[in-house]
Amino acid sequence: MREWGVPTMPKTVFDLNELLRNLVAPPEGRLLITDIFIGLALSLLFGLLISYIYKATFQGALYSHSFSVALTALTLITAMVIMTIGINLVLTLGMVGALSIVRFRTAIKDPMDIVFVFWTISTGLATGAKLYLLAFIGAAFIGLALIFLLRRKSTTLTFMLIIRYINDSLADKNVAVELNKLRHSLKSKTVTRDTTELVVELRATSEDTSFVGRLTAIHGVSDAVLVRYSGEHVS
Repeated sequence: MREWGVPTMPKTVFDLNELLRNLVAPPEGRLLITDIFIGLALSLLFGLLISYIYKATFQGALYSHSFSVALTALTLITAMVIMTIGINLVLTLGMVGALSIVRFRTAIKDPMDIVFVFWTISTGLATGAKLYLLAFIGAAFIGLALIFLLRRKSTTLTFMLIIRYINDSLADKNVAVELNKLRHSLKSKTVTRDTTELVVELRATSEDTSFVGRLTAIHGVSDAVLVRYSGEHVS
């Protein structure tokens, strides 16, 4: 009579040497642990560099510290995403599906902010793909170019001048004579029953604003407001 033996379960042996070999020299489709740390460390350094250049060249009205931190974090996250894509195609498809449900609604007002965002993404792509030399040369070249371009001051200053005066032909003539001495362009003219309001764009090579006093000295001019204009904001 045939005897049936009780099946034995294969023994699972924890091999420390095998684990260390996989960490140091992993099979195809896995990252070296040293590559992970090197990639993330370089991404952090490049992200801090981009954040510092953003702060040093900022020309807007209000500096946002959170956006500066986001630039560094975005470099790290992009590098990690590229590392994941290089390991497993299934993980890549899952990540694309997860990111597709995210809606970014933060409005970017300054075009230069978009430049820095794309710079952080491209740097994260390079470090995540282990193109460290490309990331280093790109960071140095782009950083120097931005510092040169943004720190270069224009010799022409732009002002917005708002003048209010009574509806009087003499006052209108005197204001026109004074404005003709300046490089100006009329933006708007509002005429009511008693007063006239002019909005004029002025361009000057110096910050000499003595013409405002001459305008307010004209008989019939009630007030004149001068503001410095720099594209997206008024200061």
